[in-house]
Amino acid sequence: MTNEQQESLFQQKIDNELRIEPKDWMPEQYRKTLVRQISQHAHSEIVGMLPEGNWITRAPSLRRKAVLLAKVQDEAGHGLYLYSAAETLGISRDQMLDQLHDGTAKYSSIFNYPTLTWADMGAIGWLVDGAAIMNQVPLCRCSYGPYSRAMIRVCKEESFHQRQGYEIMLTLANGTAIQKKMAQDALNRFWWPAIMMFGPNDDASPNSIQSMKWKIKRFSNDDLRQKFIDVTVEQANILGLTIPDKDLKWNEERGHYDFGTINWDEFWNVVKGNGPCNKERLAARKNAWDNGAWVRDAATAHSEKRDAKKAAISA
Repeated sequence: MTNEQQESLFQQKIDNELRIEPKDWMPEQYRKTLVRQISQHAHSEIVGMLPEGNWITRAPSLRRKAVLLAKVQDEAGHGLYLYSAAETLGISRDQMLDQLHDGTAKYSSIFNYPTLTWADMGAIGWLVDGAAIMNQVPLCRCSYGPYSRAMIRVCKEESFHQRQGYEIMLTLANGTAIQKKMAQDALNRFWWPAIMMFGPNDDASPNSIQSMKWKIKRFSNDDLRQKFIDVTVEQANILGLTIPDKDLKWNEERGHYDFGTINWDEFWNVVKGNGPCNKERLAARKNAWDNGAWVRDAATAHSEKRDAKKAAISA
């Protein structure tokens, strides 16, 4: 069978909504696209633990500590699911982490912003996890089986995270004047980075068309961003908070909110490693990797010893 015939059958399978599994034939570019996307997603979950972990010991009550701790633990699990899904494509976890540490692989730009107050935990849950849900629910129908199945549990847990964040913002917004001001400040700082999470505009995202043809993605960046804004503005109205966009207004003809110009120079500057916390985040991940070397070595030695013992018994 020629390569063209294989590609035709591959596309036909995707068009028929059948899942591609690890041992199925796939174009090399499909595999590379998935490795890039899934590893970036996994890195985002792991790096995303850092700004929130910073607030576990400073949460205002025991309940808040327990909930935030559970959330950070969930994100560690999401990273593990996703690294495992990527490994089915022929790349090792060590390779993926090497790419993260040397800057070859990226993670979501949102995690390069500092968390200055407790209200930021609410803004991250409400806005960042809310944006993640918009992006990730369609991934439950991704054409690649291991990725789509991993996303089912991830999305269920992200829904809890989003509600946790909104509940923090609701509590603050209905609290004292100082608490409401804190919530508004967090919204002001995280709004634009959150809507940048959907990636560049469609005309500046050359990979999107092919990813949508392969049904890795189901919706364009701009479509998802618009949906997020439409939903989130109404939620902000309930909170009594103001979206920091003077150009935001309802467009009756379009049936959507119009919004201001995104600062793409800021977005690309952060992606290139020049954000407020880029160096801090990567340094933390590298230190964790280096300090955990003895654990990995011990686990490997134990596994080799166990396998040798089994081999000796079998002999």
